[in-house]
Amino acid sequence: MQKTQRSVVELSAQIVAAQASHKMMSANDIAESLRAVFQVLQEIQGGDNGVYEDTALHDSLAYMRRHPLASIQRNQVICLESGKAYKLLSNRHLALYGLTPREYKKKWGIPMTMPLSARSLTNRRRKLAKELGMGKQLAVWRAQRKRVAV
Repeated sequence: MQKTQRSVVELSAQIVAAQASHKMMSANDIAESLRAVFQVLQEIQGGDNGVYEDTALHDSLAYMRRHPLASIQRNQVICLESGKAYKLLSNRHLALYGLTPREYKKKWGIPMTMPLSARSLTNRRRKLAKELGMGKQLAVWRAQRKRVAV
């Protein structure tokens, strides 16, 4: 679901058009009403940038940027730089924004131990690694390396 944005002007016009369709208004009444509605909407919004965002913030990039751990989902990872969904945030993709995975995690407050891949992909890789005995092989390799270093 994409975030829908409508300008305050569009919202004002829609509100005044709805009012005008239900009661008789002169051109001056419409203009005055449009100014008043526009001003009220700007005050409600806080006068940021003239854009009103729908309440579906959970699916928006703005929400993801405020809550970066929510960008790592079951079947996708939302890139907080581009807003696009991927199965895995690769080094190559992050390089487009001048970032390494470590810098990306630091910038957005993601734990260094958390993978930048969809949870389903991470679980599939973990299961495969266990089946192949990679943890045991790594332990053996580390023990051998430690003996050689001493």
